[in-house]
Amino acid sequence: MQLSGKYASFSGNLLMLGLGSVGQAILPLLFRHIDLQPGKIKIIAANENGREIANEFGIEFTVQSLTKDNYKSQLESSLNTGDFLLNLSVDVSSLALIKFCGERGALYLDTCIEPWAGRYTDPSATLSQRSNYALREEVLAFRRENPTGPTAIVTLGANPGLASIFVKQALLNIADDNNLVITKPASYGDWAELAQRLGIKVIHVAERDTQISNQRKQRDEFVNTWSVEGFVSEGLQPAEMGWGSHERHWPPGAGRHDYGCDAAIYLSRPGAGTRVRSWTPLEGSYLGFLITHGESISIADHLTIRENGELIYRPTVHYAYHPCDDAVLSLHELAGKNWQLQRNQRIMQGEIVAGMDELGVLLMGNEKGSYWYGSRLTIDEARRLASHNTATSLQVVAGVLGGLVWALRNPYAGVVEPDDIDFRTVLDIATPYLGEVAGVYSDWTPIRDRNPLYQENMDKDDPWQFINFFVT
Repeated sequence: MQLSGKYASFSGNLLMLGLGSVGQAILPLLFRHIDLQPGKIKIIAANENGREIANEFGIEFTVQSLTKDNYKSQLESSLNTGDFLLNLSVDVSSLALIKFCGERGALYLDTCIEPWAGRYTDPSATLSQRSNYALREEVLAFRRENPTGPTAIVTLGANPGLASIFVKQALLNIADDNNLVITKPASYGDWAELAQRLGIKVIHVAERDTQISNQRKQRDEFVNTWSVEGFVSEGLQPAEMGWGSHERHWPPGAGRHDYGCDAAIYLSRPGAGTRVRSWTPLEGSYLGFLITHGESISIADHLTIRENGELIYRPTVHYAYHPCDDAVLSLHELAGKNWQLQRNQRIMQGEIVAGMDELGVLLMGNEKGSYWYGSRLTIDEARRLASHNTATSLQVVAGVLGGLVWALRNPYAGVVEPDDIDFRTVLDIATPYLGEVAGVYSDWTPIRDRNPLYQENMDKDDPWQFINFFVT
């Protein structure tokens, strides 16, 4: 593990789509750890954001919005065999780009599966069609039809991305702490059997962002520590979660998809309007937002056991996100405006004066207690490690860097998710940029210390039912 030196060499061209907070944050790490020249990198962005930083690194910067009609003509001169498309954009179809890269012989990586603009806000589309489940199923259908080809990694940032990596390391840690003798897991089935043996019933991607700014949020302004557009977009999608085999209660307004892997359900309400109970070591108990994320579905899917077509085991998996305090205020204001985005948006960067992003996975059900494993990265440490970064952006680009290196070392893997690739390679590369990586046990359960003043519908015999996490 190192903060200097090259992990891989790359002689092709690297095309970046988007230069928002994550795009700006990845540039210092690209030159630090991948052997390539600035003249080999080109950036296409939908607006002028980031031009000064591109100029600082001597990188060609073009402002051009990509649409269904023009993306091929805009990209074909920049992508050929052996080149790499790093997609950090929004409102550009990931699946369209994956198909195009396959045709051109180019590698691909993104941090989430994006649709074309308008899909999430189309009132004629069903909740299922507006879900991350649907987007993932479309990518998996393409993979089944095209099992080989240039490597295309989907959803590898922090979460989704490192969350899947953290789950595997956490399972191994819990097994070791229980003196459980195991064979190194080598397949989806092996990991699922290990989770089942450990009694894991619920997995939260439990994140608390405490970064604060010296500029308080203003009226009619949305403030966040990463993309405002990306956060609002996913926050207005239906809340989604992997649905566990142990669940006996059906959440109000829940729906099932009638296609695909059947590993997840959705709620008839936006994730930004749905709160869930969770826990991180430094914050303790908190209420997070059940924002839809790809890892909630992929982790649940990969940790599924079936026998003769019957579901035997699967944990409930979902995101429980408490963003920075100004972002919480922004969400409350957004909801009050009937989900109409504020006129002004601001990504907190240089004005951040303190705080950290505590991001990890919380595995619950083992006899030793709940186990949180993840990254505690302060703003001061993030700035020391890499320029143009916040704690949040550096956690994302740590995952991106690990994925880039894995792809360059494995250029013909076809379409893959973070759950498919060597987690140790990604974790080793990411860890130097994650601050304190810690694993902490707790006796926390969703019914611990609940206020007795108001009667609640709780199953005290099994505290892991989703109804105990869900706040209506």
